Amino acid sequence: MTHSSTSLDGFDLGILAALQEDAAQSIAEIAAGVNLSQNACWRRIKLLEEAGYIRRRVALLDPKKLGSGVTVFVSLSAGEHSEDWLEAFADQVAKMPEVVEFYRMSGEIDYLIKLQVADIEAYDRVYKELIRAGRLRDVSAAFAMEELKHTHAVPLPAAPAKRR
Repeated sequence: MTHSSTSLDGFDLGILAALQEDAAQSIAEIAAGVNLSQNACWRRIKLLEEAGYIRRRVALLDPKKLGSGVTVFVSLSAGEHSEDWLEAFADQVAKMPEVVEFYRMSGEIDYLIKLQVADIEAYDRVYKELIRAGRLRDVSAAFAMEELKHTHAVPLPAAPAKRR
């Protein structure tokens, strides 16, 4: 296996798919699922980690059970556009535990933030932190009413065709 996505074979893709589904599976379970020996499967997982395909393995927690069941999408327009401003603002936002995703965007808005908060009051506290973090021209929030799909799985390329 080399380090480009075009060189991933069916075994690698099967391993990645299995780990995306449940990273707590044993090597034996993953190996059986992709039809490899345990040693070969373990070596491939280590190579996939070293190559950066697998960034880390985590547990996915239920925000509702932990008191952060309100999802808020916040659109921000910056009051200025300098590298220093972005660095300082991004540093402050990254420290906010309620911020679960943070993107710099193209188009009409400059930044999009996904929050997990307990309620409107918790959002208001985060809002006040955001406006203290940097000069903003506009802040707009949309509260998710219902989650229709949520996945952390990355779409995988098709396995290369086998040569005859």
